[in-house]
Amino acid sequence: TIQKLLYVSILTSPTTGGVTASFGMLGDIIIAEPKTYIAFAGKRVIEQTLSKAISKNSQVAEYLLHKGFVDSIVPRHLLKGVVTELFQFHNFFSLAKNERN
Repeated sequence: TIQKLLYVSILTSPTTGGVTASFGMLGDIIIAEPKTYIAFAGKRVIEQTLSKAISKNSQVAEYLLHKGFVDSIVPRHLLKGVVTELFQFHNFFSLAKNERN
């Protein structure tokens, strides 16, 4: 059987274009640094496409957290500890699942 591995995306500023769509937003858990600029397209392109103005903060990590596109905002100096805990937590439940089979 093919096991699905945990995929954690860590977004730093700027995360734009194809990286956002191809890698950044595909994670099982998406972490961003504070105030990270995250966008597939620029503000002007979005406004022209939608024919309406968008908020200047709509492409900032805190707004995307509020809308559910980002799971957590973690300052860089805390990332190592947070990612370590996530992997340990995931490993614990993966082992428990394997023991049941």
